[in-house]
Amino acid sequence: MATPKNTSAGSAVGSGSLRRANVVRQTKETDLTVALALDGGAVDITLNTPGFFVHMLNTLAVYAGWGLSLSGCGDVKVDAHHTVEDVGLVLGEAISLSLGDYTGHARFGWALVPMDEALAEAALDVGRRPYLSLSVDWPQPVTGDFELCLVEEFFRALAQKAGFTLHLIFRHGANSHHICEAIFKAAGLAARQALAVKPGGVFSTKGVL
Repeated sequence: MATPKNTSAGSAVGSGSLRRANVVRQTKETDLTVALALDGGAVDITLNTPGFFVHMLNTLAVYAGWGLSLSGCGDVKVDAHHTVEDVGLVLGEAISLSLGDYTGHARFGWALVPMDEALAEAALDVGRRPYLSLSVDWPQPVTGDFELCLVEEFFRALAQKAGFTLHLIFRHGANSHHICEAIFKAAGLAARQALAVKPGGVFSTKGVL
């Protein structure tokens, strides 16, 4: 890990219809770098976090239709909490920078996703009103080496920085792996809809977000 700087720096990349951003976050707990392209590209995630979390991040990016390069490390000798939360923060910041003034996107998205016996729902408003509602009962508290209580920490941080109002709802299921994967897929599909390009300015009766 690099010398801690307790900093976060980001920049939008490109112009016109290119919705991209790079963000670097360095703290005493984590050192993370992200390059995000909202409209597609390769997905490459290299983190020293539990493998299941990397799998979920890859799932989120693929179903959202993002190009995503995410790398870095954190103090997982303590536990994965700091790293998982900071990944949410750095990814959310990249989304915010990619959207610029938050005009020209569809704003709302929704998805209902099954995975075997599990069913999960996501509803999303990308309207600069940060809020997370996560309703889920984990039949097993751990999947692989990943503590599932950290799912809420990730999505709360993501919603905070990206300006998401995000509702994630567990409908039913018996296997925590299936439930979690359905949640991340649903969130990705909802994001694909909500972040889709929609010409015509701000999608709001107020005229601003």
